Amino acid sequence: MSAELGIAIGRAAPLYNLALVGIVIYLFIKLFMVRSKNKKVYLVPWKLLFLAVVVYIIEQVLTVLRQAEWIVIPAHINGFFELGIISIFIYVLLLQKQHLRQEYR
Repeated sequence: MSAELGIAIGRAAPLYNLALVGIVIYLFIKLFMVRSKNKKVYLVPWKLLFLAVVVYIIEQVLTVLRQAEWIVIPAHINGFFELGIISIFIYVLLLQKQHLRQEYR
């Protein structure tokens, strides 16, 4: 029984993740609207984080399509997407660090 529950949750998780990403996209849209009101807002790291979210969406859509057996791609492809997301996160942290150093000299 517990194995079946684990399998069911594993199959449904990407769908739940995509639903929650919809909320995240809405919040990003609200954040990007701040720029029109205040030109001093530094949004470059947030734009790159949005790019990471888009990469995550692509990864999850491919996972759902693979689970539904609509496409046939190896599971290790997800590792490349995750590597891209982590690389974007590291770059965002470095950009923010550089911005803070320039801002508060």
